[in-house]
Amino acid sequence: MERCGQRLLLAAAALLLGSSCAAAQAPSTSRVNTISDVFARLRTCWKPPPAGRVHPIDITVIVSFNRAGDILGHPRITYESAEATDDDRLQYRIAVMEALQRCTPMPFTDAMAGAAAGRPFAVQFHGPKTSPPTQERPV
Repeated sequence: MERCGQRLLLAAAALLLGSSCAAAQAPSTSRVNTISDVFARLRTCWKPPPAGRVHPIDITVIVSFNRAGDILGHPRITYESAEATDDDRLQYRIAVMEALQRCTPMPFTDAMAGAAAGRPFAVQFHGPKTSPPTQERPV
């Protein structure tokens, strides 16, 4: 099972590292000046897989950036919801890598570039929550 998980992560990382298209650019031109701005920017890039194809899960990735705002090293998945299937994990890992592609390079201000360079950020991504089924009472 661990070997399968490693292959899924490698496939998602290859997706991230293999693309350098213009569509991978950050969606906004505003500069990132605080840690809160980093997380806010990443939230704007997040597009979870369609709920009809996979079950909603939560996933956390550790990612670092260099001074230029590019990803430093390889993002690392550190948490996935326990109830996730292998397909759920794969779809969410791909969605995370696509979000990171859309948000990089991160447009750091000079001050933030120095502060953020090489520092790990633990970023949580959440699937769309579905409301629990309502309990109907017999009449």
